[in-house]
Amino acid sequence: MSWFVIKGILRDRSRSLFPLVVVTVGVALAVFLDAYLRGAQDSIFAATARLATGHLRVVPRAQAELGNRYDFRFTLKDIDSLVSSLSQRYPEISWHPRFRFSGVIRSRKTGLPGMPFTGLGVDLNPEGSERKRLRLGQGLIAGGLPESGGAGLGFRLAQQLGVVPGDTVVIVTTRADGELMEIPLAVAGIIRFGVTALDRQLLVMDIGEVQTLLGAGHRATELLGFFQHGFYDDRRAVALARSFNLQPAGGEEQSAPVMQALRDAAGFGSLIELINSATGLVVFIFVLAMAVVLLNAGLLNSLRRYQEIGIRLALGETKLQVYGSLLSEAFFIGIAGSLLGTLLGLGVSWYLQTHGLDISGMMRNASVVMEDVLRARIAGRTFFIGFLPGLAATFAGSALAGLSIFRRSPARLTRELAE
Repeated sequence: MSWFVIKGILRDRSRSLFPLVVVTVGVALAVFLDAYLRGAQDSIFAATARLATGHLRVVPRAQAELGNRYDFRFTLKDIDSLVSSLSQRYPEISWHPRFRFSGVIRSRKTGLPGMPFTGLGVDLNPEGSERKRLRLGQGLIAGGLPESGGAGLGFRLAQQLGVVPGDTVVIVTTRADGELMEIPLAVAGIIRFGVTALDRQLLVMDIGEVQTLLGAGHRATELLGFFQHGFYDDRRAVALARSFNLQPAGGEEQSAPVMQALRDAAGFGSLIELINSATGLVVFIFVLAMAVVLLNAGLLNSLRRYQEIGIRLALGETKLQVYGSLLSEAFFIGIAGSLLGTLLGLGVSWYLQTHGLDISGMMRNASVVMEDVLRARIAGRTFFIGFLPGLAATFAGSALAGLSIFRRSPARLTRELAE
């Protein structure tokens, strides 16, 4: 029976070509949008994680309440001991201390007015992972990476200041003891971080140098954790943060360390839920749209095959058998369209995942931390998510259109055929 239905579909293209095209296009769009939304989410999360919050962030309780405003009264003390403890407790996470500060920066050479900057102290050891994570070597435009007494500037910040490697800039910032001071720094290199908002204001130094200049000792403003496999796992991150925070805090309540998942540290909880809901909404919309189109196509097809169906009923086929054969046709068309649409959608998604789309021109005045190159990401469910709208739409369209079979009266078949 199945082979008979397939032969009928192949021989009579008029009954299968239009539904096949509709299903293929609809499934391809559903597959591409799933990969695109996942890639856009990863783009935001990856940039935010490596430059701002990590997959997990440990900060003093008082600092967590302040959000993105850093107060040197609340820092993580004895950072080496804390890193060792967390590494033993969570071996799947790599932990890295960072020191954030801010102030005003100006150039000695140009004499231009000062402008605000954000400073980031990280481990710039050539054998460490922070250089690679921040893509400092890859993004280096001129000069070299910061050494003792030097700093790396975002390339847009350097352009605004009118400085090049070898020039001296002066930063005005607050020491750990609250004293306001000016610190001269040599411009070691100009770096493109790949995020427009940070290229305009970020200054990078070695964390040891920052601790010395600001009198912070062996303290850090935060401790960032990254999953060893490289991707953010929201469920696992939330579970780890919850288990850590359930442990009794030692020392002063305000200085006790608390752990935050990326969704909480960056306020991405609603975004994660929105993207998850958007994927389901996309599938529903395509099922509905394709079902309506295929319903109309099925109704027209029923009119074209009106005499064929009448002959089959007159020859003794039951209405259920005829109706079942129409649903069988819909099943095979849905399978074929879903396969073709999935392959087409995966092809476009793979191209966008491999080559990316440069959106730096649209991000010039953006304040959101997001990669300048937007990529799709093909995940496991991308391979089969298109089959749901593909099969559901064809079945729904054929099932509704085929109901007209049950309104055919056997008593009228002889007269209809005679005419």
